[in-house]
Amino acid sequence: MKRGEASGEVTATGAKSYFGKTAELVRGAGAKSHLEELVLSIVRYLVAMDVLLVLAILAYAMVQHIPLANILPFALILLVASVPVALPATFTLATAIASLHLVHRGVLVTRLAAVEEAAAMNDLCSDKTGTLTQNCLSLSQLQPWPDVKEEDLLRMAALASDSSTQDPIDLAILQESSKRQISPPTRAQFVPFDPASKRSEGTFTQDGNQWRAMKGSPQIIARLCKDADWESRTAQLAASGARVLAVAAGPDSQPRFLGLLALSDPIRPDAKDVVQQLQKLGVHVRMVTGDSVQTAQSVASTLGIDGQVCERGRITEDCGVYAGVFPADKFHLVQGLQKKGRIVGMTGDGVNDAPALKQAEMGVAVESATDVAKAAASIVLTTPGLQGVLEAVITGRRVYQRMLTYTLNKIVKVFQVALFLSLGFLLFRSFVVTPLLVLLLLFANDFVTMSLAEDNVRPSPQPDRWAIRTLVFSSLAVAIAWLIYIFAVYAVGRSLHLPTPSIQTLDFLGLVFSGLANVFLVRERGHLWASRPGTFLSVASLVDIMIVSILAIMGWLMAPIPWIFVLCLLGATVVYTLLLDQIKVPLLQKLTHA
Repeated sequence: MKRGEASGEVTATGAKSYFGKTAELVRGAGAKSHLEELVLSIVRYLVAMDVLLVLAILAYAMVQHIPLANILPFALILLVASVPVALPATFTLATAIASLHLVHRGVLVTRLAAVEEAAAMNDLCSDKTGTLTQNCLSLSQLQPWPDVKEEDLLRMAALASDSSTQDPIDLAILQESSKRQISPPTRAQFVPFDPASKRSEGTFTQDGNQWRAMKGSPQIIARLCKDADWESRTAQLAASGARVLAVAAGPDSQPRFLGLLALSDPIRPDAKDVVQQLQKLGVHVRMVTGDSVQTAQSVASTLGIDGQVCERGRITEDCGVYAGVFPADKFHLVQGLQKKGRIVGMTGDGVNDAPALKQAEMGVAVESATDVAKAAASIVLTTPGLQGVLEAVITGRRVYQRMLTYTLNKIVKVFQVALFLSLGFLLFRSFVVTPLLVLLLLFANDFVTMSLAEDNVRPSPQPDRWAIRTLVFSSLAVAIAWLIYIFAVYAVGRSLHLPTPSIQTLDFLGLVFSGLANVFLVRERGHLWASRPGTFLSVASLVDIMIVSILAIMGWLMAPIPWIFVLCLLGATVVYTLLLDQIKVPLLQKLTHA
């Protein structure tokens, strides 16, 4: 309603209305966060181990009649050191930095978890019109039926179109009729296109009778006109990738089939390359369109989309193209793929697409999307096409590699520190590291590992999935190697007859140096020299080494030790890391799909 006034009748309100049903679907839609599952799974493993160690220490203290006042602070420090409190913060920091980078590539991230989901996405359901094609429809061919002139066919098509709808099909037809200077008769009433009926129509008066002109799906129009010779001609036009419409006109009782219109929508120049790159990265691109099977098959073949063409109502993993789909069907399509264990991305632009965008792990609102679609999506593209989705996938996989490094490092250090503190107390009946030094160790480790959010990494070649069990047991194997190292440091301190406080300082430095070395060890799935670490990581590591070394040499917050001890320990750590790198590569290959 642009001006004036009108009277209307309310037939439904709230959830019973058309938009109300869409709003209800949006409110109830949503995929479970995989990041939340990851954090909880890791915490469960670590806390279970800590509880067992604390129970063993308490039992040992009771047997040896050690005062609980001396044991409880140690047990609490052990628990604090083992809970990955920085894990959620590091994930948030990494995804926030990634979303900032994506802004400069035409991608707005409205939900940070979508960056992580982009790394795991293995199915992308993409609209055809406006996403894979340019959405610049033009009338490429008219095929009138016998005894029907092209002018009459186009005149009735124009009468069943309206520029106020801003529908690209209507605008293309009206533009061609204006170009040929064809004017439709005066229209009495107009019914815009409805996805449910798949047609639009306008009524007019001719020879004193009320007629109606219709355009829409050839199958629907042929059924209304009882025309049986439409399928072969429609298939011929659709085989070229054109969108085919049928036109009919006549009295209400018996409209006549007038012919077919073929509208071409050129494929975006970058679409094929982007689709091919996504498929090389292991993302199964599925085209979702309301067009006929023949049209969809032609476009999919041009773009190189794999899989068979399936019609509406069929949801299988073999389908590369879903044709004849209504906007409301997209929600059930996403749910169907998710039930099969897929991580789904969905592109959309209309109000009807909002439930599907909200339900998908990575809902993508394209450049021309409505405000409702943008509000429901987790990623909004500011440039046409799917290039932004490709950028999101690559960026998400880089974030995954950074977070995999952080998680591996955290689990390894928790195993090493917890077992060293516990076994050291059980074997030697003394604290191998003081509670104060354990707290300093937490700050020293997290100071460096937080810089992994900007580390220089290569994206994963395939969709990423967090294999928690494999992750934990791989980390345990590396942790045992570092446990041997730190016990060796303790043994050297004892052999040099150093006082207990100095041994504790030496152990503290050993834990810090091995923690830094482990970051560089696990950040690269190949040998540690295969890629250059990020600037922030390198600088943070050097600063960390300098600070803890000065504290140890000067005796601040700990017993002092000679500088030569610090230097020798640092050199031994480097040599041990290079040796450990030789056995790490085959261990992590399975974990990272190398």
